[in-house]
Amino acid sequence: MSTADTNSVPERKRGSGVKMVYDLLRDEILDLVLPPGSPIDEVQLAERFKMSRTPIREALVRLAGEGLIDTLPNRSTMVSNIDFLNMHTYFDALVLMYRVTTRLAAEHHRLEDLQVIHAHQADFAKAVEAQDALAMIATNAALHSAIAEAGRNPYFTGLFNRLLNEGRRLLRLYYQSYDDRLPQRFVDEHEDMIKVIAARDVEAADRLAKEHAEQIVDQIQKLFKRGGHLSIAL
Repeated sequence: MSTADTNSVPERKRGSGVKMVYDLLRDEILDLVLPPGSPIDEVQLAERFKMSRTPIREALVRLAGEGLIDTLPNRSTMVSNIDFLNMHTYFDALVLMYRVTTRLAAEHHRLEDLQVIHAHQADFAKAVEAQDALAMIATNAALHSAIAEAGRNPYFTGLFNRLLNEGRRLLRLYYQSYDDRLPQRFVDEHEDMIKVIAARDVEAADRLAKEHAEQIVDQIQKLFKRGGHLSIAL
């Protein structure tokens, strides 16, 4: 398979095999350690995780249910390709949730929410300084999840977290698309959003969140147009 085969497997509690396999494979797929189109071999996975094929199959069923792996007519299994043709529906939902959650945070946040948001922003800034794309994806998601939490609507928070999680493969390509150092602009845009949230400026929060989300969408779409999605450099 890939270099992921050499990763150490954490010790597991009795009965936790399915979840462990599911969690590790899901992270590897979403972080592009296992790129789209990679073959999935049950026998190799059973050897890697040192367990029978039954929990392996159960984990793969869960991943298939999330659209992360596909079973082909010849019964072989592979990591699903990213559905580039229908990405517009994902982008529409993503931009909307950036706007709604940031807007609500400006309206309903508490002092302790701002402290959490600032802490995640500091982590994000460190990831940009280190030019660590995977850390940027994780800290960016934590930051925007904290902003959503500050909006006091758990339904929006849950949906936004799902969108951010499902978009990890796209964000990996997004950060890869920058040939030079990852821009400081990302940090600056976050700072501006946090300032207007703190000032309870709802309209400015909506506007800045929309601009922030749309530049991400534009960059990914430009990457697709020049064929960048066909070559995934890790």
